[in-house]
Amino acid sequence: MTHVEDELSSQPECWTRAAADATEHKRALPAAGERVAIVGCGTSWFMAQSAAALRERSGQGETDAFAASEFPHGRAYDRVVALTRSGTTTEVLGLLDRLRGRTRTTAITADPRTPVMESADDVVVLAYADERSVVQTRFATTALTLLRAHLGQHTDAVAADARTALADPLPAGLTDRTQFTFLGHGWTVGLANEAGLKMREAARAWTESYPAMEYRHGPISIASRTTATWMLGEAPEGLARQVRETGALWVAGGLDPLAELVRVQRLAVAVATARGLDPDRPRHLNRSVILTPDADGTPGSVAHPSPEPGSR
Repeated sequence: MTHVEDELSSQPECWTRAAADATEHKRALPAAGERVAIVGCGTSWFMAQSAAALRERSGQGETDAFAASEFPHGRAYDRVVALTRSGTTTEVLGLLDRLRGRTRTTAITADPRTPVMESADDVVVLAYADERSVVQTRFATTALTLLRAHLGQHTDAVAADARTALADPLPAGLTDRTQFTFLGHGWTVGLANEAGLKMREAARAWTESYPAMEYRHGPISIASRTTATWMLGEAPEGLARQVRETGALWVAGGLDPLAELVRVQRLAVAVATARGLDPDRPRHLNRSVILTPDADGTPGSVAHPSPEPGSR
């Protein structure tokens, strides 16, 4: 079993623990009424998108999501929450340092021995969800589960659905498709973006992701007998029929959307295996992007790998 398979299989247990611990971390997480930005890079940015949409929908307060490198410093926030598995990502650390003394910051990380522990005002460590794999699975979904539970948006049914996602077979013929489109609505748009990223990272697959209602506005033109369109969450009326009429495989999201993401993670591993790829070793990627400063002190373009958990 690869690291990523082992880690994605442990998600129900990680989610249950995160939900149980949410009250313990209450002071470090956004309070109702705060104006909040949630930031991250890669997978963490997509989890930020989902968390921001969930928080605003629940009436807790205005919430934005940004890639750490694109944070709008001209805006005022009561708190900035940074999602960073490694605790070493250059863009995240640089943003937290710049916000020091001006805006309250919280970091949610997996490793308590990294620089982010000193960069943020408050830190939540999910060490039990750390990973050896470059490809993120359980840390990202566990961090989102913590935030869902903090918002009162998590139930035991979510972990139960994740167990179903791990046990049930994937749709027949799905791994033979050559193009995959993932759709979301509201908070699940971030999950759709993450689903596409997982397929690209692990399986080098051609993937796209969109808000579900936008799919009719052009992207559906690529649908054919060699493609699959996967809905994370409830689909707009009539969309499944329109996709099937193109000859594409329609995959309905019948489970909790976060559990549907677990199914996509399994698909990414299955497609990688079918193509003779090692999902633990995606090309051109490291566990953390750490940039060497140029002569003028600005971040350069040379990435260095982050050590595996336990060796930092």
